Amino acid sequence: MKAPELLLPAGTLQRMRAAYDFGADAVYAGQPRYSLRARNNEFRMEQIAQGIEEAHARGKKFFVTSNLIAHNDKLRTYIRDLQPVVELKPDAIIMADAGLIMLVREQMEKGLWPEVPIHLSVQANTTNSAAVKFWHKQGVSRIILSRELSLDEVAAIRNDCPDIELEVFVHGALCIAYSGRCLLSGYFNRRDPNQGTCTNACRWEYKTQAATTDTDTGEAVPLAQLDGFNFAQEDEEAAAAFSTVGNGQRHPEANKVWLIEEAGRPGELMPIMEDEHGTYIMNSKDLRAVEHVGKLAAMGIDSLKIEGRTKSHYYVARTAQVYRRAIDDAVAGKPFNPELLLELEGLSNRGYTGGLMERRPAQDYQNYIAGHSASQRSQFVGEVLQVREDGWTEVEAKNRFAVGDQLEVIHPSGNRVVQLDAMRNQDGTAIEVAQGSPIRVWVPLGAPTEGALIARLL
Repeated sequence: MKAPELLLPAGTLQRMRAAYDFGADAVYAGQPRYSLRARNNEFRMEQIAQGIEEAHARGKKFFVTSNLIAHNDKLRTYIRDLQPVVELKPDAIIMADAGLIMLVREQMEKGLWPEVPIHLSVQANTTNSAAVKFWHKQGVSRIILSRELSLDEVAAIRNDCPDIELEVFVHGALCIAYSGRCLLSGYFNRRDPNQGTCTNACRWEYKTQAATTDTDTGEAVPLAQLDGFNFAQEDEEAAAAFSTVGNGQRHPEANKVWLIEEAGRPGELMPIMEDEHGTYIMNSKDLRAVEHVGKLAAMGIDSLKIEGRTKSHYYVARTAQVYRRAIDDAVAGKPFNPELLLELEGLSNRGYTGGLMERRPAQDYQNYIAGHSASQRSQFVGEVLQVREDGWTEVEAKNRFAVGDQLEVIHPSGNRVVQLDAMRNQDGTAIEVAQGSPIRVWVPLGAPTEGALIARLL
């Protein structure tokens, strides 16, 4: 079995290095102004050049994401701004816009630019083998398949299209629209998601408002505020009544019309409906498909991708380490190790789902409780700055930890759990608690510790 490439996000050079240290084969970073993380992107031309140089020195790959859906005003500047990136010879450019792909291919075919592979972004929403073949004819070398595909559909596309590279997302945030095709942020804040400025309106906290239908206009109009109705509670108590197939009974509240109100916008009421598939609350759980790595590798998928260019280097290190182990186990013919699921619980998440890879009950996809991320197993509390010969380690505290805590030392060579028995401040005085950033403390962690990240087990 061929090992698929493990592809990690790089929002900063620090995260790029963490990805490589913990097992990534390649990273992707955004081009200034033209990627979908324009608001959270350290990479400018200098950082892109440095990233490519470091990646190639380590025998790794560096992809540049340039995947916005361009309006006409961007056409005037796009080729000019992309040229210096192409001249740095990244290992691929990730693109979504058909017109921009045409312009870039013309530059390469005329010999004006060096040949750089083009990978079709998930933003292009490729869901069938005919679309894959079309893009292959346009000179695209890899297709990042839509997140909305099942494992069976991915396998069918692989069988129909054996001569082009295929990439599949296996971890990270999910969009409530076809990957990125959401307009909520554009309507609410005038920040267009397809221009890289999404404010994640789908994650906001909304209140529920009872409503009825106006007999003259047909529009939903508010009634008195419905007290005591809680979607999370109703979902838990009546889960058996929600069904995507069969004869499951509908909840009595499901036949009513509802309005939602975002907490930060009192008085702005929006209609929300509910049918036999559940409630259209917009906050999706996070994708976690580590248990499917073996199946995807057996299909011959070329790259497994993790989402999260705005996430921390702790997130990058953790996911790289876990998915590296899953890939290596699959290639070695080992059964799936369920401990990998537990390790991913150490990351902040909105609840996990296998997404649309498998048929699941409708409520499995949605998080009705909270839009923010939380960890159920551990909390990132610090990073190692230096290690002395006597085993005492300087740690920059990111969150609170104390003597008596169990700490997980997360290191590229392997992880271990230690009981924290002592702690000193910068003056060498014994202390009991490190309150968090920007505190630096000394703790006895032993070796190997250089470059490690520290988590507190909850």
